[in-house]
This record gives sequence, C-alpha cells and structure tokens, in this order.
Amino acid sequence: MQSSQETKPGINPWVTAVLLLMGNFMNLIDVSIVNVGLPSIQRDLSASETQIEWVSAAYVLAFAAGLLPCGRFGDKLGRKRLFVTGVTVFTIASVFCGLAPSIDVLIGSRALQGIGGAMMVPQVMAIMHVIFAPEEKAKAFALAGVIVSLGAVMGPLLGGVLITADIYGLGWRPIFLVNLPVGALVVLGGLKLIPRLSSSRTLAIDWWGVLLFALTITLIVLPMVEGPLLGWPLWCLALLGLSVPTGIMFVRRQFSLADAGREQLLPAQLMKDGGFMSGIIIVLLHFSAIPGLFLILAIYFQTGFGFSPLQSGLATAPFPLGIMLGSWITGRFGTRLLTTRIAVGAGLMVVGMLYLRHVAGNPPAQLQLTTLSLPLALNGLGMGLAISPMFQMVLRSVPGHIAGAATGGMQAFQQVGAAIGIAIASSMFFVQLQDGQGDYAGAMHYALTYQVVVFSAILLILLTRGIVLRRRERLVAA
Repeated sequence: MQSSQETKPGINPWVTAVLLLMGNFMNLIDVSIVNVGLPSIQRDLSASETQIEWVSAAYVLAFAAGLLPCGRFGDKLGRKRLFVTGVTVFTIASVFCGLAPSIDVLIGSRALQGIGGAMMVPQVMAIMHVIFAPEEKAKAFALAGVIVSLGAVMGPLLGGVLITADIYGLGWRPIFLVNLPVGALVVLGGLKLIPRLSSSRTLAIDWWGVLLFALTITLIVLPMVEGPLLGWPLWCLALLGLSVPTGIMFVRRQFSLADAGREQLLPAQLMKDGGFMSGIIIVLLHFSAIPGLFLILAIYFQTGFGFSPLQSGLATAPFPLGIMLGSWITGRFGTRLLTTRIAVGAGLMVVGMLYLRHVAGNPPAQLQLTTLSLPLALNGLGMGLAISPMFQMVLRSVPGHIAGAATGGMQAFQQVGAAIGIAIASSMFFVQLQDGQGDYAGAMHYALTYQVVVFSAILLILLTRGIVLRRRERLVAA
C-alpha cells in the first residue's frame, strides 16, 4: 500500500490536505448555493420552471455519473494531474455560469461544472488516504468530515449574503464568480504543494463499464430529480425500473473482468469486501438524509415564515457548529471504535431528528432564529461524530493503488443518496403541504419522518454488522 512516504520532503501533508479540501469545499458549497439564487436567475433570464430545474439537475447528473470513472482515471493518469485539471475545468465553468447571457448557456455551463467536480473530488480522499500515516488518518478524515458537512449547509448562508449584497449590481452572478479566486489559488498551490504520487500507467480502462455505470446512475438520478415536481409520471418510473438490469449488467461485467484477470472500473475485491459494502450502504443512507433536510428547512423558513435567505442561513448555523464539535471529539479516537462511534452519532441523530420534528411541527406563533437551534446543534454533533469513522470504515482495507476507484465509488453513492433523499423528503413535504392547505409546520413534521427512519436503519445495519463480526470472532477462536 502507498503511504505517507510518497509525500515530497519538506511538504507537510496537512498543507496538502488543506488545498485538497479547499477544492472539495468549493465544489460542495456550489451544490447548495445555487438553490438560493434560483428565483433571481429565473426572473433575470426569463427561464421556465423546467429550465430552472435543469440548472441544478445538469450539475447533479454530470457529477454523479462521472465520479467513479474519474476516480479510476486518477489511478491511471495520476491523481495530482486529474485534481488540478478538475479544479481548472470547474473554475472556468464557474466563470461561464457567472457570465451566462441565457438560461441555455447557464445549463450547459453547470453540466461542465459537474464534469470538473467529478474529476477533482475522488482524488481528494484518494490522495489523503495515501499521504497520511495510519495514526494521522483519523484526524485527517475528521477534517474532511467537517468540510463535507459544512459544504452542505453553508451554501445557503453564503448565497444569501452574496445575493443580498448585490455586488456591483450583479445580483445572483457572484454566487458563481466567487469560485474564480478560490479556484486559481487551489490550482497554483496544488501544482507546487501536492505530491506527485505513483500511478498505474498500464491500467486499462473498462469503457463498457464506464458506459454502464454512467447509464445506471443517470437512470436513477434523473427520475429522482424530475419525479417529485412532475408527479411521478410513468416514464420516471420506467427509468427507475431500467436502472436495475443495467446495474446488474455493470456488476456482472466487473466480476467477469476479475475472473479474466483484467482491470475493473469498480474492482471486484471491493464488492467482495463486507466492510466496504456495508460502509457504502451507510454512506448512501446518511447522505440521503441531510440534503433533503436542508432543502425543506429553507422552504420552511423562507416561504413558511417569511425569513430572508440570510436569516434562513443564520437559523441553521447551530448545525455546522455541532459538526465541528463532534469532529473534534471523534478525531481524538484515532482508528479505535469505528462502529461504536458511528452508532453513537446515528443514535444522537435519531434523538435529534425526533426533537427537531417535534419543535418544527409545533412552532411558536413568532418563529425566531433560535427556535430550532438546540435540535439542529444536536443533529450536527451526531453527524460530526459519525462522518470520520464512516469514511475510515469504508477505506481502511483499501489498497492504495485502487484508492481512487474506492473513493469515487463511495462519493458516487453519496450523490445517489442525496438525490434519493431530496426526492423523498421534498415529495413528503409538498404532498403534506398541499393536503394541509399551506400548513408548513405540519408538512415539516411529516417530512422529517424520513430522517428518523434513515438513522434508525443505520443503527440496525450497525447492530447486524456487529453481531456478524462477533460470531466470526467466536468461530475463529473455537
């Protein structure tokens, strides 16, 4: 396995990690920041509802479909090269978005952003996986967990600030243009401070696997994005159904290539690894809960109670503060008690979601910025405790030469989870809102049932996994 010895002499791996995570944060925050600007974009560019929906959908589709292939490309072409190229593409596409003269140009630029994001994101965890010594990985992954979590929730706050400021009369455009100085800094710093790690130049790319994987992801994500708004027409259900045979074809191809001694897009040894696969399922579930939560929270605050975008962002601030505290605590445990720490975090989030469900469903007559602070902080603490050991559990047995494929697969499932969660949570919210004739509190109370079920399911998976491992240990001892 590759190790921290591959880091260039004189280069602190923590400096490298900060640069990598700056690029990742830029991508993460862009996923959520655009939601705040959609009403302004629609007015300014005279966009239809379908077109404005595709401002988000084009990005999600390109990003999710490209994560696993680009992770493998990093293993072959060099992770530093692909990371820097990805940040460059993402930054240029951000400028195109900010200067877009029409909605069609904006949608195309968002798809290009998604491609750039897919190129850079898998390299972040893959590089961190090999440049840190085992005893430092827990703290490094805890830092990555903070960035992942903050990126999901800081977008609406930053977007609210930028749009409210109306910098030079540009309205919504700075939410994209702000990426230019950050991207330039990451590219210039990355060229100098990210080590050039060894790569598998002879690695063959499974192009049929790339096609099947991208098709499967598209067949899942596209109807999940479109379905809730269109009332789940038959074609959305048909696409979801087609994702099953294409997914099976992809998996069978990977095992056939493994049997033939050829390179796979998602290595079969990862799919045989119970720790990796159970971790992937937990990642999918976990990240299906949070984006959906913050989507309906934004509507709850802004449309239901008249908060401004900035006030809405401030009202959710206790969540990232809880994440920072949880990440600091969990980082001190190193590689110990991974399953227990995830279980404690998931347990706190079950309690926190039940508490949030009660308070949001029974708000005071005058909702304040601090009304939901305590349950949000409790949920943030649980998430902060769980993310680092979750990443460690998925990647701890992964050899360095396939780290790109492993992190690309993990993050692809993370994005699929996000799309599924947003679809389910928003559907539950809007259906109940319609049935309740504008009762935002009742709709919020109903929709948060999904989050409670998700984290309860994670606890059940961890319990089952613990029982299985305990039985294996007893059999070995006997």
